[in-house]
Amino acid sequence: MIYTIQNGYLTAQVKTKGAELCSLKDGQGTEFLFDANPAYWGRSAPVLFPFVGSLKNKAFSYGGRSYPMGQHGFARDMEFTLLEQGKQEIWFRLLSDEETLQKYPFSFVLDIGYRLEGNEVRVSWKVHNPDREKTLYFSIGAHPAFLCPPAGGGMDGCYLGFDLPGDLSYRLLNAQGLVTGESHTLPLKGGCYPLSPGLFDHDALLVEGRQTGRVWLADREKKPFVTVAFDAPLFGVWSPAGKDAPFVCIEPWYGRCDGENFSGDLTKREYGNNVAPGETFRAAYQIIIG
Repeated sequence: MIYTIQNGYLTAQVKTKGAELCSLKDGQGTEFLFDANPAYWGRSAPVLFPFVGSLKNKAFSYGGRSYPMGQHGFARDMEFTLLEQGKQEIWFRLLSDEETLQKYPFSFVLDIGYRLEGNEVRVSWKVHNPDREKTLYFSIGAHPAFLCPPAGGGMDGCYLGFDLPGDLSYRLLNAQGLVTGESHTLPLKGGCYPLSPGLFDHDALLVEGRQTGRVWLADREKKPFVTVAFDAPLFGVWSPAGKDAPFVCIEPWYGRCDGENFSGDLTKREYGNNVAPGETFRAAYQIIIG
């Protein structure tokens, strides 16, 4: 099922499957979000939980046991329940159950909310640990795909922008989707880098170290048409390799894929989060149009 919220500037639609934002239009009816065309990628803006990225050997270890797990966890493929809805704000909830406990041995309450504030969408996450004894270990992240440019015509000539005084440092993924140890540099001019599909020939650019909290896509005149603002410890930028796709993903993350040399258990994963019994983790980011 799809729900709609709107104000005088924006109209947003969210699916109950994955509590996924699936459309974002401005007051003129211009669409900014990719339509999940499977020829390129079958999603628009999935929420990644309880893992971000790939795990080494496609499994995680906890309590002396190994659990198989696919890329980005399972929440994006599950049906959420509508929690509450207003004209400009909506919340969804996913609860752990017998099925999730078999593959991820933690109780959780995951709430995802969307609120329109002028020309912005505030996306909020709450991860509550209802267990009375066990700490909850998890990662969570965003994966919104923005049309680039919204009017079509291909990303060549558009720009990727960062709120940075110098160049951007990033890492790449190997063929198994694990982060490599080598660091690379994206040379920026005025905070911008010219976009082309070839930028993503080696998968996502993984940016660590809180280098910036604002990333945008800009048109040929370097005028931003969408900005993502966040306080996450790291983020990714991605478009599918070799497909000349009409979108670019800007992805704030609280967690990431395993390193190619990682050998520890879930409690030792880099950038992992933990919530004590009865406590709640909260995070949010903003999508700014124009």
